[in-house]
Amino acid sequence: MLGACTTTPPAPAGPLAPATPLPPARAQLREAGFDSLPGWASDDLRAAWPAFLNSCKALRSRPAWRAPCAVAGGVAADDNLAIRNFFETRFTVQELRDSNGASTGLVTGYYEPLLRGSRTRRPPYLTPLYGVPDDLLTIDLSSVYPQLAGMRLRGRLLGNKVVPYADRHEIVSERPPRGKEIVWVDNPVEAFFLQIQGSGRVDIDDSNAKPPGRRETIRLGYADQNGHPYKSIGRWLVDQGQMTIDQVSMQSIAAWAAAHPERLSELLDSNPSYVFFRESAIADAAVGPNGALGVPLTPQRSIAVDPASIPLGTPVFLETTEPSGSQPLQRLVMAQDTGGAIRGVIRADYFWGFGDAAGQQAGRMKQQGRIWLLLPR
Repeated sequence: MLGACTTTPPAPAGPLAPATPLPPARAQLREAGFDSLPGWASDDLRAAWPAFLNSCKALRSRPAWRAPCAVAGGVAADDNLAIRNFFETRFTVQELRDSNGASTGLVTGYYEPLLRGSRTRRPPYLTPLYGVPDDLLTIDLSSVYPQLAGMRLRGRLLGNKVVPYADRHEIVSERPPRGKEIVWVDNPVEAFFLQIQGSGRVDIDDSNAKPPGRRETIRLGYADQNGHPYKSIGRWLVDQGQMTIDQVSMQSIAAWAAAHPERLSELLDSNPSYVFFRESAIADAAVGPNGALGVPLTPQRSIAVDPASIPLGTPVFLETTEPSGSQPLQRLVMAQDTGGAIRGVIRADYFWGFGDAAGQQAGRMKQQGRIWLLLPR
């Protein structure tokens, strides 16, 4: 993502990359009971209740959700027993299994980072974060093929043809979207991780501000993507023989990048996907960023999922372990977000919240877990 201001000939024509892959093989649902959920009886559901009410803001107009969301408004938010009774009487439990019958899958973590930036390009703020380019086209395939609902292609016009949009290397080094810079930040690796997380905050240090020395913190959220598939730079490091799969974490990747600055561009360019952002003000620092459902994420009670297997807004009971692997993590969470790397049936990305402590947890989380869906009766 080290920006350069040069031009290059247009990208050659070719097949457009889908923004999301085709849905995975159909998930299996097996009816279960609340008494089969490990840790259900001990979970403090009061911590999950605000996340559920947020989901209702997006779901309450849908027929299946109209009744439970209407009743939820009368449940006391501080009454754990009443909340438990609400779920047990108005929802059924369905264990999620893969098409091959497997009941366990991968649980990772993500968070909202804090970066340092400037409104103007000046050392050490040299890495731009961009808004959506004017020439990026997004084509909704369902308008032509209804069976591809939710599928989109991204590209740009070259003459009278739609061709693939630039990949990461082109955007960073050859054809940057000039004039779309929102801010410049001081660390290209942190800027890369921000694109993976999907949203974050930037503490702006602008010496040209009036009054001088005034600082502000803004939020950047996902606005669009260049249409190229996400590829893990951790996997690239493993394939290069630089570390084993067990050693891969956000922290180990950052350490490798710091130790090998001459290979930084090669590392980052191994992921052709590139994310564009939109800026928003932070009205309340305690409120998380909006997820794909369009409601704020709740730390440790929101997850990102593959919506082809888990509908957005669904309450999910998650059984996994803390990143250390020794402490169980069993709790009710809400499927409120998606992500380019979150693909598969039993797959979840656990939102840890904002800041360095959350980042430490998220960066090390790579656990096995089980998932149960709570569906309205």
